[in-house]
Amino acid sequence: MKRSWIVGTALVAVAAGLLSWGYATREQNSGVNINAVGSTALQPLVEAAGEDYANNHKGVFVNVQGGGTGTGLAQVQTGAVDLGNSDMFAEEKSGIDAKKLVDHKVAVVGIAPMINKQAGVDKLTKAQLTGIFTGKIKNWQEVGGKNLPIVIVNRVEGSGTRATFEKWGLDGATSVDAQEQDSSGMARSVVSSTPGAVSYAAFAYLDKTITVPTLDGVTADKKNVQDGSWPIWSYEHIYTKGQPKPDVQAFLDSIMTKHIQSTLVPQLGYISIHDMKIQRDMNGHITPAK
Repeated sequence: MKRSWIVGTALVAVAAGLLSWGYATREQNSGVNINAVGSTALQPLVEAAGEDYANNHKGVFVNVQGGGTGTGLAQVQTGAVDLGNSDMFAEEKSGIDAKKLVDHKVAVVGIAPMINKQAGVDKLTKAQLTGIFTGKIKNWQEVGGKNLPIVIVNRVEGSGTRATFEKWGLDGATSVDAQEQDSSGMARSVVSSTPGAVSYAAFAYLDKTITVPTLDGVTADKKNVQDGSWPIWSYEHIYTKGQPKPDVQAFLDSIMTKHIQSTLVPQLGYISIHDMKIQRDMNGHITPAK
């Protein structure tokens, strides 16, 4: 009987020890989850940078979702996510208290109009572009194209890409009501398959399925964004609610390294902030890059 009691006590002690060890190590093995939501224009870069970071940091997981700039800013403001991806300054977004957020500029994105190939148009002036999206120009024939009705495809309200396009491409004019798509990829798909359609997207989404027109004789490319010749561009911001936690800051730091800025950033169609020859504030004031 005594021996059984001793054995039983020993088993309980071992079980308790294992349980304590399990609790002590569970936190170490549970991993770190970093959640990012927002701009679909920035999404490819954050996803790729997240995969690269996770591959080099065992136990770290970077989860990225789209939803648009408005969603990203709203969710990071409430603390629902760690990172809010945005194509615009938080101060420009209604309902967002920018004072509670910290801005981390990670890249620059060029944005360009894209036209269905059947329209037969590969060059526009800024005035014509504004006329098209405000509904004053209704047929491609009016701008040197084919006799084909113009079909406008907008991004949804709250999209940073839309806000950037209207601010810098349409000189602040508001596009007419039209069908809306919640992602740059879907907007491109609709334009490529719809005769006469026109929309806009970040450079990373532009391909041979659509036509990218020149604007006042300027080609939509990285070089022309870098020196300010191409006007439709924005910083890609990642916002945090206050100063980020160490694990989140480490991930943000990794995006700014030469490894990411000289490989993934250009490969995915973005422009490294380090390559910009100019800098532009929220109000459009341009100064030489520091």
